[in-house]
Amino acid sequence: MTAKRLDLLRELLPRAVGVAVLVNPADATNTASTLRDVEAAARAIGLQVQALNASTSREINAAFENVGRDWPDALFVGTNTFLVARRIQVVQLAAFHRLPAVYPVREYVEVGGLMSYGTNVMDAFRQLGIYAGRILKGAKPADLPVVQSSTFDLVINTETARMLGLTVPPTLLARADEVIE
Repeated sequence: MTAKRLDLLRELLPRAVGVAVLVNPADATNTASTLRDVEAAARAIGLQVQALNASTSREINAAFENVGRDWPDALFVGTNTFLVARRIQVVQLAAFHRLPAVYPVREYVEVGGLMSYGTNVMDAFRQLGIYAGRILKGAKPADLPVVQSSTFDLVINTETARMLGLTVPPTLLARADEVIE
């Protein structure tokens, strides 16, 4: 998933050299795996990575102030519930710094983010309801198979792209599950 998100970002920004990765260090396990995966995927496509740590609203602001000094070409936002909860702040700061960003879920793009690629949260909730129904009908949780997401959405906000002075390639738009204009 990480490599795919970076590939999509690279397709949108073929001349990009550096990418900042926003993660929440309070979620140590997720942060470590995200940074490991991003660094490996970035190395494979020739991108340099800069980690930005933020576990509070104030730290998000500080991370973007540092981005302003270092000027990466793009932003990769890690998967974390705190960051999703602060999505409006993250999206507004990315826009303020004119930083193209790829996000893990569509909710960022719905509030003005540029692009997301990730699991379909509504599909996960639907699956959760199915499992709850099975358990209520007597199934033992240990007997239920582990199900991974099989539905992934690419969502692109073309208005945000225009605001950033970007032209989204037609091939990328054609693959999008949703284009917000």
